[in-house]
Amino acid sequence: MTGHKDRELKSIIIGGEWTFVTNNSIDFRGPADKPGSSGEYADVTLHAGLVCITAPGGLSLAIQRQLFELILNDLVRNGDLINQVLDVVLDRGGEVQATRREMPKN
Repeated sequence: MTGHKDRELKSIIIGGEWTFVTNNSIDFRGPADKPGSSGEYADVTLHAGLVCITAPGGLSLAIQRQLFELILNDLVRNGDLINQVLDVVLDRGGEVQATRREMPKN
């Protein structure tokens, strides 16, 4: 779906009840410290989940595989992401932090 505008992707994702994985986090989630305050998901009251990946050094295929393994393990341990955002941050030192938050906040 390369080339689609964010608003076009949003309707496809929500309509298909898909959990969306993106490295375009701010455009979909809004700022990390206030998820859902802005961005494409700000007005969505029910969604299948959003996974936001932040990797300042880029996403090689090896890094993508590592992060997706972490994401899938999180889903196995903690269940689906209905109305949640999973922020996955890979810092320049190679450390990964994953944080789940409600979005929108209840």
